[in-house]
Amino acid sequence: MAAEPARRFSLRGLRWRLAAWVALVVVVSSAITFVVVYDGTASELRSQIDNELSGDVSELAHAVGQARPGAAHLQHAAAAYINGQPFQTGSTALFAVIPGVPIQTNTPELVAATKPDEDESAAEQDAENRAAGRVLAAPLGYSTLHLPDIGSLRLLKRRVKVAHGPTITLGAGESLASVARARQGLARAYILAGVLTLVGALLGALLIGSRFTRPLRRMAAVATRVDAGDLHPRIHDVGRPGDEVRVLADAFNHMLDRLTDAFAGQRAFIADASHELRTPLTVIRGQLEVLAAQSEPSVEEVRRVERLLQSEVARVTRLVDDLLLLAKAEQTEFLRREAVDLPSFVEELWDGLSLIADRRFELGSIPAGTLQADPDRLAQALRNLLGNAIEHTQDGSGLVKLSVRHLPGPRNDRIAFTVEDDGPGIPEDQLERVFDRFHRTDAARDRASGGAGLGLAIVRAIAEAHGGTVNAGGAEAGGARFHLVLPGFSPSSPSGARGHDRRPAEHAQIARVESAREAAVSDGQQAPVLDGEHATEVGEGRDAGMGEHEHPSSLRGG
Repeated sequence: MAAEPARRFSLRGLRWRLAAWVALVVVVSSAITFVVVYDGTASELRSQIDNELSGDVSELAHAVGQARPGAAHLQHAAAAYINGQPFQTGSTALFAVIPGVPIQTNTPELVAATKPDEDESAAEQDAENRAAGRVLAAPLGYSTLHLPDIGSLRLLKRRVKVAHGPTITLGAGESLASVARARQGLARAYILAGVLTLVGALLGALLIGSRFTRPLRRMAAVATRVDAGDLHPRIHDVGRPGDEVRVLADAFNHMLDRLTDAFAGQRAFIADASHELRTPLTVIRGQLEVLAAQSEPSVEEVRRVERLLQSEVARVTRLVDDLLLLAKAEQTEFLRREAVDLPSFVEELWDGLSLIADRRFELGSIPAGTLQADPDRLAQALRNLLGNAIEHTQDGSGLVKLSVRHLPGPRNDRIAFTVEDDGPGIPEDQLERVFDRFHRTDAARDRASGGAGLGLAIVRAIAEAHGGTVNAGGAEAGGARFHLVLPGFSPSSPSGARGHDRRPAEHAQIARVESAREAAVSDGQQAPVLDGEHATEVGEGRDAGMGEHEHPSSLRGG
């Protein structure tokens, strides 16, 4: 119970973190915008003030330039223009410095020493006088001075050469208090708007975060149920097709489907493996109990029990070896690839298989070339498929056919092995399931005749390890068809193909039985006899065409 509040807190934390990031983005964006607008507004106002100062100085220079020569006339013209422009709050301060005459200005306290006002002390007046000196000493052009009473002052000074007269200095100054007031008003408005925007962004981010994290919370709830062992819940209706959340939900549902199938397959695999192992162990225990119940068992009885025990031990050994093979199929070292000469490889494999049973064997043409594959694993897969065909066809008249075709490709040539027979075939609804472990098309078949059902699963594992495929279907002759396709084929010539349409049915029966006898003896099994059952008995041997440890009757679902 303590974990659930933690999960809820974590989900709330995700929403709040999203809101915090949105707020941070809003604050940073607003701050950048404020700085740009703040500085831009001040620059624009200063530019307007500079234009006004330039115009005032130009007009003053024009008025002075119209005066007659002489310092007195210049003084009179400057005084007339300047006195006509009194300095008030927000107006322009003008002054003219003419050699030999007093400074003409509408703001005497700005450019000349004056007496203290009634409400000013001598120290304050002294500070103003020093500021006046700074104005007169300011450089030509635009400058900004910080003065008592006025504050920041934007100043423009120019020197003008009067015709037939001296060079005079003209100046104009304007307080920047309007700029400061505009910036303060802008800052207040921006701060207020920024706070409202931030609050709205936080609320919007929380709402949006809640909406977009709702599917995640549902997925977390489903994951919690899955963690508790329930694989049935799924996530539905979490957005439009193509949305990232919908894609994630679909992938999550697909993963749960895979897990459900994997767990079901694992349970079925364990149950089937247990049953397969239990049957021979039960037989072994029963025969030992029968033998132990006899005080003096006969030699024949001991031999009989020995044969049965060896047969059941061999069955358990094959089953364990097949299970180990399927487990190793997922490892990288499962295959040892090499260049396999396809014609000679198929010929040797076919020669060994065609002697173990009385069937109508047909081998088509074999493309000339090499195949990059593990020869042992490939031989095992083909033996399993051919042994499956032998097991499900009639003795003597049954058809077992192998076709090998070259499939050219733009990047990688492939080779296709097709095994066909005229047996009972495979039901349509079981064409894919025949490759499952322990699957049998006929559930009524017992283990004595049906095998463990791992042969085709091994074929699929070998095919997938090579990067190929295997599938089942119906043959033209009415039986089953297995199609094994592997990549990595390199043809030796465009038309290179060897004809091998052979019918080993003409081989003498004694040759088949003698070969099968040697194979059976090498596996420690009972040698076949010439009684018409030799094909079935030999088919149980590993060298009888089934590859490493595979029982032929375990194929095709049995």
